[in-house]
Amino acid sequence: MQIPTDVVLGVFIGLSTALLWGISTNVYKSQSEEATPLAISVVKMWLSGVFMAFIVLLPFRTEPFYIPLDSIFFLVASVTVGLVVGDLVYLISQEKIGVSYAFPIANIFPITTYIFAVFLVGEEIVLLRFVGVIVAIIGVIQISRASAKKSTDEIEIDVSNLGGIALALLAAICWSLGSIFLQIGVTDVNPIDANFIRMLFGSFIMLPLFIGARQQGMPIPNKRSVKIIMFGGFLGMALGSLFYTYTVQLIGAATASLLGSTAPLFALPISIFGLNEEYTALSVLGAILTVIGVILVVLAI
Repeated sequence: MQIPTDVVLGVFIGLSTALLWGISTNVYKSQSEEATPLAISVVKMWLSGVFMAFIVLLPFRTEPFYIPLDSIFFLVASVTVGLVVGDLVYLISQEKIGVSYAFPIANIFPITTYIFAVFLVGEEIVLLRFVGVIVAIIGVIQISRASAKKSTDEIEIDVSNLGGIALALLAAICWSLGSIFLQIGVTDVNPIDANFIRMLFGSFIMLPLFIGARQQGMPIPNKRSVKIIMFGGFLGMALGSLFYTYTVQLIGAATASLLGSTAPLFALPISIFGLNEEYTALSVLGAILTVIGVILVVLAI
């Protein structure tokens, strides 16, 4: 069986996106005591907006900037629902129930993306692909759970935490819809132009959030921390969002979301060798399952 060139390229870019997200996650983690999650989000979004504006204005473009009005609507919806609302409710859920519970719950989003894609964009139902998605998600969850067990701020789950669980599920739905909206919006559109619109509106949306947080007393990170966050933001948001847009256009939101969700697979060796964190049999098992799941999905394309 010969895999189409677009699929091979899409999978390669998708896994590269996951690698960038894996690196940036560790960079952000290193600054968690110096900057709030919102401050990190603002820095990386504004940096990405400037970066995409620079790319769009490069003089050697082969085609003029053009995006249909209906595409703009879906691109704005993708960044609003996915990157702003989705990330925000996830951070709230993480505060309520802890990362060891919030991340595995929210990380079902490749499954919900697949389901939404079937109904909204006519994605074909393929059993092998669905099985691959399930296996890969189980693997990612195992990696994340193994990492979270090292944390000292584990939170006990009871009835009072149902709101946090609901928010984690809402985050998964938001991320799924954001990916679907992106797939619709990037159809027949240059991914560079599409991502410029996304980062531009994302930057504007972050402005009132930043002002409100500052009025509530949110501290500003020091210069060194901002530089480190900018490095992570350049990899994870500026390049990562552009790569993800290309991936969605080439192989669709359902497969792209799965590849993007494998970021913990790449973050694992970085945290082990770069941050000197210990690994467990559970994390190794998770890595193996993730790789097997991705292979099954690619074979089913």
